Amino acid sequence: MFENGLFFALLLAFLLTVFISPVFIPFLQKLKFGQSIRNEGPESHHKKTGTPTMGGTMIIFAAAVSSLIIAGQFHTLGVEVWLLLLVTIGFGTLGFLDDFIKVVKKRNLGLTSKQKFLGQVVISAVVYFVLQQTGLSTEIGVPGTNLAVDIGWFYFPLIIIMLVGASNAVNLTDGLDGLVAGTAAVAFTAFGIIAALSGLWTVSIFSLAIVGAVLGFLVFNAHPAKVFMGDTGSLALGGALAMIAIFTKTELLLVLIGGVFVIETLSVILQVASYKIRKKRVFKMSPLHHHYELSGWSEWRVVLTFWAVGLLFAVTGIWLEVGL
Repeated sequence: MFENGLFFALLLAFLLTVFISPVFIPFLQKLKFGQSIRNEGPESHHKKTGTPTMGGTMIIFAAAVSSLIIAGQFHTLGVEVWLLLLVTIGFGTLGFLDDFIKVVKKRNLGLTSKQKFLGQVVISAVVYFVLQQTGLSTEIGVPGTNLAVDIGWFYFPLIIIMLVGASNAVNLTDGLDGLVAGTAAVAFTAFGIIAALSGLWTVSIFSLAIVGAVLGFLVFNAHPAKVFMGDTGSLALGGALAMIAIFTKTELLLVLIGGVFVIETLSVILQVASYKIRKKRVFKMSPLHHHYELSGWSEWRVVLTFWAVGLLFAVTGIWLEVGL
């Protein structure tokens, strides 16, 4: 019975996104919510200036509506779905403010790092408080083993690290048409399978609703993109991904299933550290996807390669978890 719910959640979210996009994209254009491209970015990206952004709003809307309808239909509405929506909408709102400042106020950097971090920490603190009331275990499992370690009070900073880290990692990855939409679809599918096999049907329904929404968005975000998700979408997706890992008690597995996002983030950290210490760059440009672009790869080749790597990480993650 619940298996049908997963399919319907994915299908409904997909159809919602596909049907509202042709209306919402012109609306964004009318409001002049066009993307500004950094001067220091690849020259080939300058032609993307003016492409509507904040398309992540459609992803959040479709996923929220679909998960509420399907979870309600199967009588599985509980604290999980409300917390998932809190994180997704909360982080999405931070991203929306960031995008709004960029495109309307013409400040290319949007919110300051301190403002964004404060908002992320506040949402994380609310999540931890609610989880405490539900009695969620503070144990974390070691992937591929039956070992679990109770970290007690340190679970609070872990939640902050996961939510802030994942949202920023997905945000850094969002630099090519379809890159985040595809890798996110793969990662959320993996967690949706893990959640279903663990009997966490609400979490699985939400995961598959996200998959449907990003696949619907990908119809319009694939190269050449007609719309970008912006920080609205990338911060929301990263936060949701971390929250699902928390509910499925696969906190460490998030690093593997979200491996593409981790690698992209590490490339930025390595690039900055190398330049500060050695005055030399490791990559032609970071995040890593820009390095391959400047090495002569086409945008589609980079995106498809990263999707494939993400799929490999996801399959390995599922195998480690299900094989216990």
